Amino acid sequence: MSEPLFWLGLSIFLVAISLTAVLVVAIPALQELARAARSAEKFFDTLSRELPPTLDSIRMTGLEITDLTDDLSEGVKSASGVVKQVDQSLNSAKQQAQNIQINTRSVFVGFKAAWKSFTRSKGGKRTSDRLLVNQKATLTSRERESLRHYNRTQKSEQYRNQESYQDSADWESDDTLDWEKEE
Repeated sequence: MSEPLFWLGLSIFLVAISLTAVLVVAIPALQELARAARSAEKFFDTLSRELPPTLDSIRMTGLEITDLTDDLSEGVKSASGVVKQVDQSLNSAKQQAQNIQINTRSVFVGFKAAWKSFTRSKGGKRTSDRLLVNQKATLTSRERESLRHYNRTQKSEQYRNQESYQDSADWESDDTLDWEKEE
């Protein structure tokens, strides 16, 4: 450490060589950094030009999808309404068909009873139906009871909604069977 100037000059010289080496290495790195900055600037310019229209089209697509979803839900509601109406129409048609079947049975049984009544012989009249009012009063209580039983509706004569269609033999009432027996 005898010569401090020498050491000072040597250290300044080494610092100058180090700075030169750093500058030689840093210049290409700075050039690459400048190129990256220009590329980023171009990218940001492109984004600023292209991004707003893209975002608008995405927003419009979202609104269109919402409109289509609303239309679809309205279509589903109207379809369910149509299905309900068809179901009600089918139920109504089924009820009308049952009523027609009931009326047809009633008319057929009425015509059959009328035909049998029309075609039966006139000689075999039932006297219990033809009694005069003053003659009915002279009947015994036992005779009255038997006439009441005869005039009551039998269970097989009563109409039932739940009966299914059966052949015409089941349609005959006990009265028409009694008329056939009297003849």
